[in-house]
Amino acid sequence: MISVLFTVTPDLTAEFPALAARKIGFHAVPLMCSTEIPVHGAMPRVVRLMAHVETELTRARIQHVYLRGAAALRLDIAQ
Repeated sequence: MISVLFTVTPDLTAEFPALAARKIGFHAVPLMCSTEIPVHGAMPRVVRLMAHVETELTRARIQHVYLRGAAALRLDIAQ
């Protein structure tokens, strides 16, 4: 694990998502949290993360989550 970026929608005001990551052992991994801009009509109560990882898998063997069922959650992606 190289680093992890967390974003949360403005309606979530509890603890930083990185706190949970630290509690499960991500002590040596740089973690960054930010609040997303409020967008009219956006999904509420969302935590997103982007993990930068080093792997021996080829790019052809790695599949983005939106290519699975998550694409239905994104109205800006052609269905």
